[in-house]
Amino acid sequence: MTKRLSDLLMAAGGLGLLVVALAMVPRPWWRILASGGPVLIPAMASLAALAMGMLLRRRDGQGRGASATPTPPDRQVRPIRSWVIPAGAVVVAVATWAAVAWLQGSVPVVGDGVQRAQLQVESIRTGLTIGAAVTGAFALLLAFRRQQLAERTQQATEYDAGEKRVTELYVKAADQLGSVKAPVRLAGLYALERLAQDNPMHRQSIVEVICAYLRMPYTPPDTRPATDDPAPATTDDTGPDNAFVDLREERQVRLAAQRILARHLRPTTQNKEPDPSYWGPTLVLDLAEANLVNADFTGCHLHNAVFTSATFHGDTRFQEATFIHTAKFGFAMFVAGTISGDVMSLGDATFSGATFHNDAIFDYTIFHGRADFDGAVFSGDAWFIEPICYNGTSFSGVTFQHRAIFSDGMFHNGATFDKATFNGDADFARVDFHHGAFSLMYHNGIRFDGATFNGDADFDGATLGGDEYGGPPVAELAALTHPSEYARLLHAQGASLRTIATKTGIPETSLHRYLADAEPAPL
Repeated sequence: MTKRLSDLLMAAGGLGLLVVALAMVPRPWWRILASGGPVLIPAMASLAALAMGMLLRRRDGQGRGASATPTPPDRQVRPIRSWVIPAGAVVVAVATWAAVAWLQGSVPVVGDGVQRAQLQVESIRTGLTIGAAVTGAFALLLAFRRQQLAERTQQATEYDAGEKRVTELYVKAADQLGSVKAPVRLAGLYALERLAQDNPMHRQSIVEVICAYLRMPYTPPDTRPATDDPAPATTDDTGPDNAFVDLREERQVRLAAQRILARHLRPTTQNKEPDPSYWGPTLVLDLAEANLVNADFTGCHLHNAVFTSATFHGDTRFQEATFIHTAKFGFAMFVAGTISGDVMSLGDATFSGATFHNDAIFDYTIFHGRADFDGAVFSGDAWFIEPICYNGTSFSGVTFQHRAIFSDGMFHNGATFDKATFNGDADFARVDFHHGAFSLMYHNGIRFDGATFNGDADFDGATLGGDEYGGPPVAELAALTHPSEYARLLHAQGASLRTIATKTGIPETSLHRYLADAEPAPL
């Protein structure tokens, strides 16, 4: 408010001085000035354009910051040189002398001496008025610079005070995270969240603190104890009194930290509207070696996230998540954990509908539960070197734009690649498929129904149930891309009409057109 009022006062003062200077110019001189119209009009237009440009630039600079904290000064104001004021005095004197001399030379020679003397006196007065106007303009410039210095000093003071307040809140919230009491740790997390929401320039450092907290060693409780059982606890030897930390309370704290990260990584709300709590695309999420409990990053945009060697306890959800940079899940483990109460999960991992814009690295990853990648899109290379999947894996409808490397992996209880598309090379060398869970499929557990291989498919050294497995035969791979050929193939394998219709998408009432010439299934 004060700054706006000062701008208005400066504008009013400058306009008033200009009106006074113009009013004191005699009317005869207006004719002289009018004769120079072809020069004055472009000059005035240029000055107006320059003033408008300066105003627009200043307004753009004011509306640039969206943070609640004071912004640092844009630039340093250089001190005035010692020669500026004497040079200004010389400019004023020269301008006054030039105006008086020009006006004296313009006095007409006609008329008597009294009239000429009056015109000369009037010209001197007008010249001095012009000199006074130049002096006023110079003084106005100095006042404007003084105002700039005052505003910059005030801005620097506010910025320093804001930074001091942010630092104090940051340190206090970080101290709360080290408390033995879970409510105090929760208060510290939410204080950091509020601090990051109001201070965009500090969001990355606050996210790093939360990620560091999740990287701390932690073993979640297996089940909920009875009401009369003591709470499971761990001993903190670093505390003054070897304080005990309740593992169930620590679980709630970690869940809150994960929700805070996920909440601010979703660019849109459930109604597909821009989410004002979204913290932007520049965040780096470093959760390497972290211990995450029932992590839910559904719909999040993970522009730069690292989950290398992380341990995911319970169900993990990355449904419809978007990974912009390389998704790093190498050496990660998805293990069993408590979902709620006494309900346990084997550690299912859901990446259905996820989009990987760059490479996806799942090398040496262990899935104790089911791994679901249905409908995912891998725009870069998909690396699954030596993964271990214990309870089934599904890649139904997945699109691999580039290479898909599954070499040396172990897939227990079935692997599904229904309607998957391999636009690059597919490498299944030395893969071991254990215990097929599907009966009416070609190869007792590994399913490629409707899959499309546009590149080379390598199954060298792969095994299925301990026997050598060379992948689907070439004839079957070719048939998968044509529903009619696929229907004949299933019919030859003894599949029912309902099963054939389900797998090929051909209506059951129309199957007779494609199966009329097919050989009947062997009894």
